[in-house]
Amino acid sequence: MTASPPSWSSAGAAAPRTVTEHAAAVASLVAATASERVPLSEASGRVLAQDLASVVALPPFDNSAMDGYAVRAAEVAGASEAAPVRLPVGADIPAGRTDVPPLGPGTAHRIMTGAPVPEGADAIVPVERTDAGTETVAIGAPAAVGAHVRLAGEDAAAGQVLLRAGTVLAAPQIGLAAACGSATLAVRRRPHVLVLSTGSELVAPGRPLEPGQIYESNGTMLAVAVREAGATAEQLSFVPDDVETFRAVLAEKAVAGVDLVLTSGGVSAGAYEVVKDALTGNGVEFGKVAMQPGGPQGAGRLRLGGAGVEGGGVEAADVETSGVAVVTLPGNPVSSLVSFEVFVRPALRAAMGHPNPGRPVVTARLDGSLGSPTGRRQFRRGILDARAGTVAEIGTPASHLIGALARADCLIDLPAEVERVGDGDPVDVWLLEG
Repeated sequence: MTASPPSWSSAGAAAPRTVTEHAAAVASLVAATASERVPLSEASGRVLAQDLASVVALPPFDNSAMDGYAVRAAEVAGASEAAPVRLPVGADIPAGRTDVPPLGPGTAHRIMTGAPVPEGADAIVPVERTDAGTETVAIGAPAAVGAHVRLAGEDAAAGQVLLRAGTVLAAPQIGLAAACGSATLAVRRRPHVLVLSTGSELVAPGRPLEPGQIYESNGTMLAVAVREAGATAEQLSFVPDDVETFRAVLAEKAVAGVDLVLTSGGVSAGAYEVVKDALTGNGVEFGKVAMQPGGPQGAGRLRLGGAGVEGGGVEAADVETSGVAVVTLPGNPVSSLVSFEVFVRPALRAAMGHPNPGRPVVTARLDGSLGSPTGRRQFRRGILDARAGTVAEIGTPASHLIGALARADCLIDLPAEVERVGDGDPVDVWLLEG
């Protein structure tokens, strides 16, 4: 059994959590989702919740693998280009024909790829080895028994389990489900995330800025990141820096149907940290994580009926029994997105049943050298040269410079105990693309 991460309230400000401890705390908040049935067109990227068994054999009947002629192999055994065997063509069998006539002795049926092999035939001669006749065909090559015949059930038998629960669905798996007759699939439900952006200084992109104002970006960025992780997102921006207003918004929005409330900003040690002020004492803890960027963090289960957070209506009362999961991220854009990658994305994907919820990690040689403050795990923006097996930092460690993060395709993961990494040293690299 995994030990519970230390509580910030008991550990004190001098003892920050490790990245691993806080990741475990966040993961414990996002419960595994139940299953739901969706059409095949909506199943891509989802995780199968139940084993899928075929209700029919695959293929369901013997069919032709070639355009050509259905024959008895024994009747064309001596055929050659110099001495072709000539047979009358008894019928045409296109794909989809259901009234397929049996093959009489001494005849051939013209047949198309995928069409049922007629009773009496045991081989297919490709059209390229014939004169393509329609009334009489000249066959210039022999055909072994079973040649170019796809046998019923050779891919899967009726009742056979084709896909196991836990399979991540993509085009091949969805194609297989369709081939075995499934119109819907049981998949794990997507978590629903409420993304809140706080700040009286925030303005919607496209509007003119007044002095002291900035464009809102974190909410949009995090909502997209939530959707890219496979969950659903509801974005609520421009919540003012007012504790009572923030609490009122939560009481209205954080009700049944919300799996996680995700905020950015207002969690540090300043005088106007609205998120921290509103949630402290109501089930959400705040403190430091030994990482850079993204040191200030918060997480917990918000008690909607707690002091200062009045729930409204039946839905809010339903949530009060366990509280709604809340994860609060720092406000600087790089800190916010890196924190999402490290803590929230893997938690959401694990809740959906993904067998490998984290980003792929590879080892590369560092191009250049990097210093790292001792005691803090660093996540530096980088560009990977996969062909050369090297990675180079892009930009600086500053947490407000999102331009470099937008150009990065990976994060360079430097352990907390490392103070310097030299040119050519191996480093772990988190791949952000794909």
